[in-house]
Amino acid sequence: MKLKKIAIGCDHAGFILKEHIKKHLKNNNVDVNDFGAFSEDSTDYAEYSHMVANSVNEKTTTAGILICGSGNGINMTANKHNGIRAALCWNAEIAKLARQHNDANILSLPARFISDESAIEIVKVFLEEKFEGGRHQRRVFKIDK
Repeated sequence: MKLKKIAIGCDHAGFILKEHIKKHLKNNNVDVNDFGAFSEDSTDYAEYSHMVANSVNEKTTTAGILICGSGNGINMTANKHNGIRAALCWNAEIAKLARQHNDANILSLPARFISDESAIEIVKVFLEEKFEGGRHQRRVFKIDK
């Protein structure tokens, strides 16, 4: 896993998985900026999604990871930000293609539908893959238009 500074955020449904991922990243010398949530108490995913998206847009972090129950709400919120390309990934192949073809800069995970082991593999792939550019570049350029 390449050294990066990662923004991470979740709602209550993603808290346990966030803590698991955060521990894994720190054990691999990845700098993690945790925007919360900080417990399983009910909270609104949009707050954390906006904070992570702003961090990635402002380049205070190199990428983001967002987690909620289905991954959908937190992903939709992040994608409201110009410059953000959040990808909802439920397996490593989707994460690989999101990076290679879409230059995704935020990974969104569905905590209620993936195992801890799958989540770690998805994160690893997402952080290691590179954007292929080429024919994909013009498509990515059109996202914010």
